Amino acid sequence: MTEDVMKELPEPKGYKLLIAIPKKDETHANSVIVIPEMDRKKEEIASIIGLVVKIGTLAYKDEEKFPDGPWCNEGDFILMRAYSGTRFKITTPEGSQEFRLINDDTVEAVVADPRVVSRI
Repeated sequence: MTEDVMKELPEPKGYKLLIAIPKKDETHANSVIVIPEMDRKKEEIASIIGLVVKIGTLAYKDEEKFPDGPWCNEGDFILMRAYSGTRFKITTPEGSQEFRLINDDTVEAVVADPRVVSRI
């Protein structure tokens, strides 16, 4: 993510998390076969992997709901349901980046290596 994109990021409010959606590779793994742009875009839209960029001030504060504390932290890659949250894109001269605002309880798991997880 470029510095220009970072400057434009909204502050998640309440129990929301700001998630960056990783861009899809232009080719298949270990291949020279190019994935069409439309297919890459469909995969980004339905992505189940995201990077936690910012956490709202009330996220994970409900001790009854989260007795063991936060499910994730800023900088974690998480697994979430496809199409969850509010989708938006930030565009700068360097390009664009898709983000989502999701609820704190939408996180399904923390992922150690997002490159090995794919939607089926």
